[in-house]
Amino acid sequence: MNHIVLYHPEIPQNTGNIMRTCAATNMKLHLIEPLGFSLDIKKVRRSAANYLEHVEYTVYPDFDDFKAKNKGHYFFITRYGQKAPSDVDLRDIDEDVYLIFGSESSGIPKEILAPHLETCLRLPMTEVVRSLNLSNTVAILAYEALRQQGYKDLSKFEPEKLKGKDYLLK
Repeated sequence: MNHIVLYHPEIPQNTGNIMRTCAATNMKLHLIEPLGFSLDIKKVRRSAANYLEHVEYTVYPDFDDFKAKNKGHYFFITRYGQKAPSDVDLRDIDEDVYLIFGSESSGIPKEILAPHLETCLRLPMTEVVRSLNLSNTVAILAYEALRQQGYKDLSKFEPEKLKGKDYLLK
């Protein structure tokens, strides 16, 4: 199973968008405190649209608690990473995969990243941009992991309960 982990997220709209991505991809969301907002506020719910009920998420008091409760393969997404997401092969990993993202203003602390240099990833980009928006980055990495894994358990067609896969043919 793939998981999304947010370390100290600060912006409720980003977390709401990420919750919607998790609902779309069947990924569990892990939130590591402190959070820069309350999960009960309207901004998170509005960004998550009507999908919040379809998101499985857990909140942890700190990174140590998260690590103690979640075993698997950790990938840290950081501007200091020296590998692109396409440099790792997620197809045959038999354990859970955790894509870990830092806070919008300060990322993931160096003391957490340093022991995991081999699994620190960076999205390639020009030198004029420091980083992308957190919710955009989560979506890119989530779908890269799913692409490598063949979009397992996801529908590749418009559901029949909506307009259906043959909508354009009608």
